Amino acid sequence: MPERLHAHALDNIRFIRETMSRATEFTAVPGWGGVAMGVTALATATISGPPDQSMRWVLTWLAEAAVAGSIALLTIHRKAVRSGTPLMLFSGRSPARRFALAYVPPFAAGIVLTVVFVAADLTTRLPGCWLLLYGTAVATGGAFSVRVVPIMGLCFMVLGSVALFSPVAWGHWFMAAGFGGLHIIFGFLIARSYGG
Repeated sequence: MPERLHAHALDNIRFIRETMSRATEFTAVPGWGGVAMGVTALATATISGPPDQSMRWVLTWLAEAAVAGSIALLTIHRKAVRSGTPLMLFSGRSPARRFALAYVPPFAAGIVLTVVFVAADLTTRLPGCWLLLYGTAVATGGAFSVRVVPIMGLCFMVLGSVALFSPVAWGHWFMAAGFGGLHIIFGFLIARSYGG
């Protein structure tokens, strides 16, 4: 009887530990989704070519952002369902809500600055702006996720900062390195270490 009581107590402690762990981290960041986003970004960098003042270049990358965003939302949902991670964004203090509240402001700033850069004929500087602000969004949202996510965000921020001070003709290579390469590398790390 004492052995069964001891085993039952250990099961309860394990359940409490796992519940607390899930409550503090948003673990539904998609590894394989990140890899897929990286692949589409590499294709887009090839199609778009170097940044220029054309709306074609901007619209090509905005279409890529829509594709990548769709991949992210779909794979986050699938991973959350598979792992039992709640995605309640509008109630409570869930990890998903904290992640979203930290992620959205820098992302929204990127949207506003895109309009400003296009209006001011600074579209050739958008790669640095987008990489820097996306990195900021990932780093701040990643504060509520597994450790590798904010590190990925910091890598995007460094790459974006370098891109802002580099020749504009290299812009699509920076986009490929960030939205392509960093997503693929960190996607593999997340998939391997944190379950897809």
